[in-house]
Amino acid sequence: MHAIEATNLVKKYPKDVTALDGLSFAVEQGTVFGLLGPNGAGKSTTVKILTTLATPDSGHARVMGIDVTNQPDRVRRTIGVVTQGSGVDVQATGRENVRLQGQLYGMGGTPLERRASELLDQFGLADAADRIAKGYSGGMQRRLDIAMALVHDPRVLFLDEPSTGLDPEVRAQMWDEIRRLSSDRGITVLLTTHYLEEADQLASRLAIVDRGKVVGEGTPDELKRELRGDAIQVELAAESNGAVHAALERVDGVRDVTVTGRALRARAEDGGRAVPVVLQALEAHGVTVASVRVARPSLDDVYLRFTGRTFDAAEAEAAEVKQ
Repeated sequence: MHAIEATNLVKKYPKDVTALDGLSFAVEQGTVFGLLGPNGAGKSTTVKILTTLATPDSGHARVMGIDVTNQPDRVRRTIGVVTQGSGVDVQATGRENVRLQGQLYGMGGTPLERRASELLDQFGLADAADRIAKGYSGGMQRRLDIAMALVHDPRVLFLDEPSTGLDPEVRAQMWDEIRRLSSDRGITVLLTTHYLEEADQLASRLAIVDRGKVVGEGTPDELKRELRGDAIQVELAAESNGAVHAALERVDGVRDVTVTGRALRARAEDGGRAVPVVLQALEAHGVTVASVRVARPSLDDVYLRFTGRTFDAAEAEAAEVKQ
């Protein structure tokens, strides 16, 4: 049995907005699974359906074998959820926040107090447990969010953009804690993120989500290995107005050429050997280059392969739609 199964989920909102368009994936138990995609790709809508906060227009989903639409109460007792916005009551102490969350699940007395102390210690909040949470840093509040979500010992934990707004050091600490939940305690973690590095570092398997569909799935290494050769990344001195494609269309060994503004991307079996030829071809067509570098495949390259545009371009597109 998979910990999570989503099959052909469709969800539409007013004004012909399609959030999910036949989205499907499955998550093995005890793993960290990433949903990677730009803002507006459908990740949060997926989490809302899986956590019983929304119902799909069609398709079905199960968590630990339980149908999320037909048995929502059973699902809620099986899962923990950390949403994009913090659920911490900043006027209460850290201990009071965890205690209240436990009481909502029918916990109380000594077992609840013991569980609260255990979680606060686990997430490095023991010394601040009896301080008002308003004085907590952003990282501390996020760790408290996770502690609250775990108070009833769920089998599946949903983390919706858990490290948004955190500085790099705090984000790295958060990653370590998420890894331990899976490796040490066997909790299945579904993580949504628009941070490429976060997906690469944390997810044992991930699904790339674009416009409400899963367009690619596998381990980060598997997905990157499918892209043979090197990535050539060129910063142009000015936008090319089509000259780049004309310059490179007959260059042997160079493929998957895309241009977004002043950013040129291409692939080649041997990037080091291809660069001089690429630069010569661009110069012959009057295209001035500001900088060039060769890199091994990244998740951004994977995203480009599956969607036809870079992750940054997809984020910009989503921002324009939102406006």
